[in-house]
Amino acid sequence: MEELNEISAIITKHVSNDGFQATPIERVTLVRSSTVTMPMPNIYRPQLCLVVQGQKEVSLGDHIFRYAPGRYGVVTYDLPAIGHVIEATPDKPYLCLYLDFDPVMLGELASRVPPPPEVPSPPIGKTVSDASAGLLDATLRLLRLLDNPSALPVLAPLAEQEILYYLLAGPDGARMRHITSGQGRVAQVGRAIAWIGKNFRERFSIERLAAEVGMSPSSLHEHFRAVTAMTPLQFQKQLRLQDARSQMLIEDIDVATAALRVGYESASQFSREYRRHFGEPPSRDIARLRASPGLAVVA
Repeated sequence: MEELNEISAIITKHVSNDGFQATPIERVTLVRSSTVTMPMPNIYRPQLCLVVQGQKEVSLGDHIFRYAPGRYGVVTYDLPAIGHVIEATPDKPYLCLYLDFDPVMLGELASRVPPPPEVPSPPIGKTVSDASAGLLDATLRLLRLLDNPSALPVLAPLAEQEILYYLLAGPDGARMRHITSGQGRVAQVGRAIAWIGKNFRERFSIERLAAEVGMSPSSLHEHFRAVTAMTPLQFQKQLRLQDARSQMLIEDIDVATAALRVGYESASQFSREYRRHFGEPPSRDIARLRASPGLAVVA
């Protein structure tokens, strides 16, 4: 597709090294990786991810999402997922674009774009779809502004609104609207996700969490799993393990200290759950990440 090739050329021009590259366009980040990467956990925030070259996989609970050129993913909540680049070479690197959602702009547009047909059950908070010609065209015009900085302040918001319009009017429109909705079960799940994000180091029961967001325990469990593909306690565990991994890697703390900081009372239980989640014991995993930092790019 011609638009995809031009988007790829623009990203290649503006990102010369592997990794994440912030841009003068607010909320837009470009990504490049010249090699495949190891599976890396990350908190995926509400955003659009459009892959234009190469491929990657993201797993969320039991769901696996595959991105290929011209496919995009939408995330509607802060979700702990694991992603890795599965197709990339120095001659043809993995390239993608992230656009963080502006909830104010999104909410204003959602009030004017006719809603899609009702979704019978809460949609999972992440999905992958094929980009329409309109979405690619709007993305291309947004990225062209990188070479026209004088026009960027005026035209970038217009191109961004057009991107959001195609998302709202497309197959992910129902998911997009949940970002701005303060009502209903999915909104309550969103509040539960935010509460766990702030309190994941503490012990809590499903009953306490349900009371915090005004749901029954059974209803919370059902709707939370529908949105996140995890139970609340599985969600908490992933946040704990990811936080501990980051602290050991960045601050060079030992396993016992990391376990205690994220809320584990037993270092041995922490090590067992860490190995099940990441595939190796904590010390060996951290040594591997330090030895091969290029393979640890978060996709």
